[in-house]
Amino acid sequence: MADAANQIANRIPTNLVVNGVGRTLDLVPWTTLLDALRDHLGLTGTKKGCDHGQCGACTVLVDGRRVNSCLTLAVMKDGAEITTVEGLARDGALHPLQQAFIDHDAFQCGYCTPGQICSATGLLAEGHASDADEIRELMSGNLCRCGAYPNIVAAIQQAMGQP
Repeated sequence: MADAANQIANRIPTNLVVNGVGRTLDLVPWTTLLDALRDHLGLTGTKKGCDHGQCGACTVLVDGRRVNSCLTLAVMKDGAEITTVEGLARDGALHPLQQAFIDHDAFQCGYCTPGQICSATGLLAEGHASDADEIRELMSGNLCRCGAYPNIVAAIQQAMGQP
């Protein structure tokens, strides 16, 4: 009983702008950004894979930069702008990367796809990739157990305007 009362007393109000909407959450300090998104906000597009920052399934954008949300404490991102795969589409139109993933069949089971798309969105914003080899290197933190890597690279190239 003391543990439950202690957890309630230790909650920290945390303000996040998630997919363009301001949200205030009362979180215990050890709540990861991943758990805040999934369990507190119901945004289940972000996946829990390894829970150790090794697979990339939980990748989201924090202030435009790609982040493993399983390794990030939500309270440390107070005031940040968070974009999940659910927040990429605009006015009913898919984000160019979402459409490219469909066009190139860049998924099989689909589990890694939200993290792949968010990571690729960050990659495009960084502007460091100029060819397929650089895309592969800069996307190496996102694993696909199904092996859809050639199609993922092709989708990213399409979104970059490359042949």
